[in-house]
Amino acid sequence: MFFEAFPIILKGIGVTIGLTFACYVFALVFGFVWTFLRRIQFKPIHWLVTWTMEFIRSTPPLVQLFFLFYAWPMIPGIGVTLAPIPCAIIGLGIHFSTYIGEVYRSGIEGVEQGQWEASRALNFSTRQKWTKIILPQAIPPTIPMLGNYLIIMFKEVPLASTIGVVGILAMAETYGANNFRYLEAYTIVAIIFLVLSYPSAILINKLETKLNRRFDKKAALQESKGAIIS
Repeated sequence: MFFEAFPIILKGIGVTIGLTFACYVFALVFGFVWTFLRRIQFKPIHWLVTWTMEFIRSTPPLVQLFFLFYAWPMIPGIGVTLAPIPCAIIGLGIHFSTYIGEVYRSGIEGVEQGQWEASRALNFSTRQKWTKIILPQAIPPTIPMLGNYLIIMFKEVPLASTIGVVGILAMAETYGANNFRYLEAYTIVAIIFLVLSYPSAILINKLETKLNRRFDKKAALQESKGAIIS
């Protein structure tokens, strides 16, 4: 029964992986929105954005999916009915964008003050400052953390089966219900997630180690130059 169930459940892997990357891209883009909104100095807006992010992070993503899919269409005047996949992309994308926005913020705050002053000294426009100086230095150190969130999102995407997205978990539930063989079905789902997640985690750890070595060498070089100049 195990080998009979495997190809049936595997049919949902394309939806699961595709939805993961769609949600992740949405979260990467929307994370910048949170980051730049939080940099607005006007206190009411800053407070509102911060509170909204905390509210989203403190609420289970399953509740947010249910709200968007079942409750949002019932709001008079503004409610819109969403199909399962767009609902999952928006719901999970916005949820994880709040975490990714914090990752971006930590990377931006890690850029040395001298780099900000250099952009002003060169009379760069706002776009040039961010695209040529700040972001190229802020984003690379955050890559390992962003990779970890991709793995976490991959393991959270099965929540979308609760609103009708037919991924591997939904295929397993259907197979189990039709054949009364839930043990094999859910074991296959667990194996699939292990096979895909574990190598990805190892790759991200190696990438993090490589980046840390690169930044350590760069810091050591800068310190040596400073010592020579002094």
